[in-house]
Order: sequence, then structure tokens, then C-alpha cells
Amino acid sequence: MDDELEDSPPRRSRGQLEAWVQEFRDQGHVVAGSIKVVEQEDADGQDTGLVVMTLSNAAAAVYMQPKGYDEPLWEATLTARPDDLTLSPHEMASLAAEIVVAGNLCSFLQFKSLDWDRRSGRHDE
Repeated sequence: MDDELEDSPPRRSRGQLEAWVQEFRDQGHVVAGSIKVVEQEDADGQDTGLVVMTLSNAAAAVYMQPKGYDEPLWEATLTARPDDLTLSPHEMASLAAEIVVAGNLCSFLQFKSLDWDRRSGRHDE
């Protein structure tokens, strides 16, 4: 496989991901922080989007994206923190709830990707 293709995520446009994130919200998921889709370009300069959930109970974020080129499976990355995080039991439970929502969103995006591929084959967006 071409090296440029291996470094390129699937072509799920920013607009497509924004629609999926809105669908997730419309289903009633409670998000304490914020979710946004930011610009991300692949090796060809095409918009592929990157989903970022900023946590409200920790100075951190979770970003979500497909694992690789034309890959329907997604992965989530929790950003690093420079210091230890000390929390009360309530704050710890609130942070855990946010991480659960992030996991649910990542699973939702993976399902949408699989369904999108199944319904219409390979997309060149």
C-alpha cells in the first residue's frame, strides 16, 4: 500500500462528522464539556475532520478519529496532563461519567462509519 494512503484517515468530511455529532446530541446524551469537530487534512489536503470532546471535570480532552486509511474502526485518545489530578469522590465520579460519554460517542461514530460504508460503498468525499 502507498505510504501516503497509510497515513491518510478515511474521508469522513467535517460536515459529515458534525451531522453525526448532532445526531448523538439529539439522542439525549448529556455532555458536561463540549464536543466539536475541528479541521484535519489528510496527506492529499482533503478535509477529514477530527472530533474533540473537551472535558469539564479535568483540564484534558478526548479526541476521536478512525484508526487509519479507509478504516471503519475508531480510536479515542485522552490528552496527557502535566500534573497529578486530585479529585473528591464526587469529582471523580463526574469525570468518570464524562469518559463514559466519550466512549459512547466514539462507539456511535464507529457505528455510523460502518453503516455509512455499508450503505454506499467507498466514498470519495
